[in-house]
Amino acid sequence: MSDSRIAGLYRLPVAARIERLEEYGWLSSADAASLCGGHHVLSPLAADRMIENVIGVFGLPFAAAPNFIVNGRDCIVPLVVEEPSIVAGLSSAAANVRKRGGFEVRSDASLLLGQVHVTDVDDAARAIDALVKADDALLELANSVHPRLVRRGGGVRAVETHKLALPDGRPLIAVHVLVDTCDAMGANLVNSICEAIAPEVEAICGGKVALRILSNLADRSLYTARATFAVSETVRDAIVTANDIALVDPHRAATHNKGIMNGVDALAIATGNDWRAIEAGAHAYAAADGHYRALTRWFVDDDGALVGELTLPLKVGTVGGTLSNNIAAELGLALTGAQTAHELAELMVSVGLAQNFAALRALVTSGIQAGHMKLHARSVAASAGAPAELFDVLVGRLIESGEIKDWKARELLDELTSGTGTTAGATSAGKIILLGEHGVVYGRHALAVPIPDAVTVSVAAADELSHDLPDECVARILDELGVGERGWRIDVVSKLPLGKGLGSSAAIAVAMARAFSKELGLGLDDARINAIAFASEQLAHGTPSGVDNTLSTYAQPMLFRNDGELQFEMIEMDETPPLVIAWGDETGKTSEQVADVRERYEQAPRHFDAVFDEMDALARAGAERLRNKEYEELGLLMNLCQGLLNGIGVSTPSLERMIDLARGSGAAGAKLTGAGGGGSIVALCPGKVGEVRAALTRAGYQVLVPGETS
Repeated sequence: MSDSRIAGLYRLPVAARIERLEEYGWLSSADAASLCGGHHVLSPLAADRMIENVIGVFGLPFAAAPNFIVNGRDCIVPLVVEEPSIVAGLSSAAANVRKRGGFEVRSDASLLLGQVHVTDVDDAARAIDALVKADDALLELANSVHPRLVRRGGGVRAVETHKLALPDGRPLIAVHVLVDTCDAMGANLVNSICEAIAPEVEAICGGKVALRILSNLADRSLYTARATFAVSETVRDAIVTANDIALVDPHRAATHNKGIMNGVDALAIATGNDWRAIEAGAHAYAAADGHYRALTRWFVDDDGALVGELTLPLKVGTVGGTLSNNIAAELGLALTGAQTAHELAELMVSVGLAQNFAALRALVTSGIQAGHMKLHARSVAASAGAPAELFDVLVGRLIESGEIKDWKARELLDELTSGTGTTAGATSAGKIILLGEHGVVYGRHALAVPIPDAVTVSVAAADELSHDLPDECVARILDELGVGERGWRIDVVSKLPLGKGLGSSAAIAVAMARAFSKELGLGLDDARINAIAFASEQLAHGTPSGVDNTLSTYAQPMLFRNDGELQFEMIEMDETPPLVIAWGDETGKTSEQVADVRERYEQAPRHFDAVFDEMDALARAGAERLRNKEYEELGLLMNLCQGLLNGIGVSTPSLERMIDLARGSGAAGAKLTGAGGGGSIVALCPGKVGEVRAALTRAGYQVLVPGETS
């Protein structure tokens, strides 16, 4: 695995986060494709094989926290959790510790304890003596239950005997078997061992076996994480005091330890481990001396630094259990980079300590609600019905207002949709390729149309630079504009999803350049705006064709080709074609699709050239049909082009489903748009825009109609 320090991961959309994790080597291409396509989600059929009376599958957010180093090993933490601030808090805490070498974890052994309880014993002392004498025989019997476990280096390491008393004073004998379960959590292994030796234990004691089952108090598998954190003296001392309070007040300790388990449980769920068992064991361990207290210890070392320690009883698994039946759990486990159950436990206890630090730091500084409310604003914005293009802006405005309430969200949303809530704003167009994808890579023509007013960027002077865009692209645009180092707040309202082949990055660059030109009175013409956006596109895509930024700048349909230099012919129109764009969760990477087509091309260049020539003819004929508003005929050309795109291997079952649905709902033509392998489709729908949009929306796809104002 590579570096787990992934800057700006939180700023990226979902598809881009997946791509970044794949780029850094944390996700395989297969796992990345599974996440992009939503194929990691447990199916109802698979769920029905796991438990009884299944009626569906319940969803929870699946996230990744970067920055962790545990015993010198870089780690990414997969988390399944719905509570805001946990992922952000963990990532921040891990980044803090990373600068000081990361988390150090130690453990002595990892044994799971099974118990056989015997009652109705006439002479407890005699029974215990007999059990001690039979220790070797019981050990041999126990290890005979799972010979393959023994061959793998595991097995029963010891048999212990304990005398207890029931509430009424009757004697109770507890026989403990301590089992090394290797990389399995081992519940079934230990339970079967307990059941196998129970008759012999009963016979030796002369009593009655009451229970035979594992214990979830895994105090023979203790892991201790230790880390040094950089904070001010005031915060340092306040954290130590907060921990001291949790050591003496069980009411506070319950909340303190819940904060620890916020991270531990989320990681356990994401890796298919039994979070209920881990939770039960942790709380039992917290009360092991009869007084429930904090599981952590925070203190100031000799150098004046804040040091935290957490000890947890952990018995986790990386094989067996539900892992083989749950694709998401297998994916989560792979994401950690853990090769053994021991490494997973080391990561888990480190996550617990990091989460405790994040919670305590928030509690003793801004208060725990500050972090929660920042993320609560997202829930409020969603409840207010904020469209995707306004969502992030509304969240920012809610936080600024200090009133994260439903009524305030509706008020701000009204301002944004009416245009009264922006400062210096400018718009730009998105991009739809109607005909000629991939052929254009080989010097043929392609036909593209704009998505009018797809992006609006507003800029305003501020104390510091504030935005949710890639830093390097913003820096390039500001440099091209000659804007100084003063602060700016940059708000983006976009109808375009990222990574779906609709020219989002170019549109943002164009609108931003225009917004600054308007705010500063620069008077830049379209040619200069286009050049600035192209410079930004070079950072985003390496060697862009220039089509995206040109179409975004001029917002006119165009027939274009690039045989070493971009050539384009503008097509004058007085209306927006009746198009519907749709996309799902699947995302394709342009570079990968282009490379795959190149590989196929080299295997059969003559045949592929014939296909690209046909695409060229379709694009040129399509330009005439578009100019003349001959939409039915243009739709037929789009259908033919889709057949060619499918033939060269860039369509997918998900894209084909959307295309079939659009055609079946009345579209004259429908095809993928962009590189394929996921992404978006475009449907030409003369007289049928409403029907096609409704059908795609009902099927769960995101839909955009170019030219609509809301």
